[in-house]
Amino acid sequence: MTIALTHGKSAGAAARAAARHSSLADTASDDVLIRRIAAGDQLAMRALFARHRIPLYRWLLRIVRDETLAEDLLSDVFLDVWRQAGSFRGDASGSTWLLAIARYKALSARRARADAELDARIASSIADPADNPEAALQKRNRSEVLKDSLARLSPEHGEVIDLVYYHGKSVKEVADIVGIGEATVKTRMFYARKKLADLVVTA
Repeated sequence: MTIALTHGKSAGAAARAAARHSSLADTASDDVLIRRIAAGDQLAMRALFARHRIPLYRWLLRIVRDETLAEDLLSDVFLDVWRQAGSFRGDASGSTWLLAIARYKALSARRARADAELDARIASSIADPADNPEAALQKRNRSEVLKDSLARLSPEHGEVIDLVYYHGKSVKEVADIVGIGEATVKTRMFYARKKLADLVVTA
């Protein structure tokens, strides 16, 4: 009877913890979660991770083009969040702060790899332009064509398009993340859109 009662209490506590986690993840803003993390709140850390792990993983994967490396970097990003949450001042949004940390780590990891290996990985992910366009379009849907075209943009143009269209960032936020002026962001967006349109049409 004692065992059953203890188990019941444990199950009840677990259920209440799960309910608090769900409520926190649904209602608390990123800024609030980060402030709680700075105070050592593991529940807030789990909530922030659950909210951002997928978009951050995709962002890392787009830069490093290696699933295993992207997963490792994702863990590193949130380890830094746990360690550095106290340095977050709220000048930019929480998601912008996370993307900036992820970008720094991804670019550092990419630079650490040999140029030849990086070139080989990028080349293997790009569709052969000599392929029959009609046959390719019949086999791939619109999103796949767009994804292939995005991979063929320069890294500078590709990351701007990615941040704006896939992460919903403003010009100012992109400038903060990438570390360039807003005018440069607008210029890169203009040329990236033009190039992307050309690639989609000729895919």
